[in-house]
Amino acid sequence: MKLTAQVKLLPSQEQYDALQKTLETANRACNYISEQAWETGTFGQFKLQKLTYATVKGNFGLSAQVAVLCAKKVAEAYRLDKRTKRTFKPTGSIAFDDRILRWYTEKQFVSIWTLAGRIKIPYTCGERAKQLLQTRQGESDLVFRDGVFYLLATCNIEEPEPIDIDAVLGVDLGIKNIAVDSDGEVFSGAVVNGFRHRHRRLRAKLQSKGTKSAKRLLKKRKHKEQRFATDVNHTIAKRLVEKAECTKRAIAVEELTGIRERTKARKPQRATQSSWSFYQLRSFIEYKALLVGVPVISVDPRNTSRTCPVCGCVDKRNRPNQSTFSCCQCNFAGFADHIAACNIASRAAVIPPYAASARIAASPRL
Repeated sequence: MKLTAQVKLLPSQEQYDALQKTLETANRACNYISEQAWETGTFGQFKLQKLTYATVKGNFGLSAQVAVLCAKKVAEAYRLDKRTKRTFKPTGSIAFDDRILRWYTEKQFVSIWTLAGRIKIPYTCGERAKQLLQTRQGESDLVFRDGVFYLLATCNIEEPEPIDIDAVLGVDLGIKNIAVDSDGEVFSGAVVNGFRHRHRRLRAKLQSKGTKSAKRLLKKRKHKEQRFATDVNHTIAKRLVEKAECTKRAIAVEELTGIRERTKARKPQRATQSSWSFYQLRSFIEYKALLVGVPVISVDPRNTSRTCPVCGCVDKRNRPNQSTFSCCQCNFAGFADHIAACNIASRAAVIPPYAASARIAASPRL
């Protein structure tokens, strides 16, 4: 499994200027390569490299390997869609491989190629990143974010053997409640949604004011909402994976890809729906589960909150409101998100190779 270790570079002012100039020059070279690719219809990496290599080296002063990596960046950008001309920001990230970047993890510095030559720059990172760097492999990306340079290194982690599974832990993802599992534990979204709402009001107020002090405050609070929501998702994912590991259960989650296109929201709810970070939470659950050998199963989300776990009745009337489930056929009632999580667990339990655990997992703890 591949994970990313992020380290913060601590360059001097001279080194900072050299990194910035190198980044800007490399991205100008990428724009030139993209122009040639668009005009000639050449989008393959090796053909594009052959077409632009000599010019990029001569006109932009880049080393051979940086010229190759710039051509690779452009080719990868066109791989998804060749109908739109690609342009690159002056401070967009650039990949460095072992030919132009060397890591000294014991002394915590890197030797990196720039237009000013090779320079040695110290870096800082957390203990988790230090452990990941021991398995670093392949390219590292130089990233410029909010005036700070970072290196994002790809690390190859060995996956443990999957644990023996006795049942399935269903997880229902939502906006009002970020997650509810089939054991009945609720991870409320009230704090995150309130935090987002306050930030939206504050941003609107500062943007309408438009003074220098307001702009400074906007810049200072940039990404604060995102960091808070990410930390909450990390915490929820960690607790769910720990519970599944201790009880020897797989984790079942809904396949919610494209849900924003499939559903409509009223105007007051659009901002809340667009900021719903369900994909990030699911990705956190998946990689944390993989690290401890807990399987993660995707299930069809259709009617999970409208299906009665007792009689199997599926009806819109089973959901009189957001939080309540009341079966119109057998009168079974309960907390809607909990029942949805139990239905998710039941569906996952009949997916091979977990069919043998269907009887155990399908019994909701209501």
